[in-house]
Amino acid sequence: MPSVAELLAQKAAIEKQIADAQREEKAGAIAQVKSLMAEHGLTLADLSARAGSPNRGPKAGAKVAAKYRNAATGDTWSGRGLQPKWLRAALASGKQLSDFAV
Repeated sequence: MPSVAELLAQKAAIEKQIADAQREEKAGAIAQVKSLMAEHGLTLADLSARAGSPNRGPKAGAKVAAKYRNAATGDTWSGRGLQPKWLRAALASGKQLSDFAV
């Protein structure tokens, strides 16, 4: 049975081989991408541009403009999701939702 030191040396050698193989594969992929870009006349700006991609609308989780504002505290609500406590309390006291419209 090999010793711990021998096993660690084998592990280090294998990790070096893995790193070398990854580096070579990455270099090959970069060369292939550069070749395709040159063939089609593309630039880095073309890759990051969204031109030509379908309009998918706003991203999920994006901020939405406030539709209602509490003038006393400055708290706002977009009109989406549950009503905030300050608005529920005001509505319960007889105010109208339109009183808080921005």
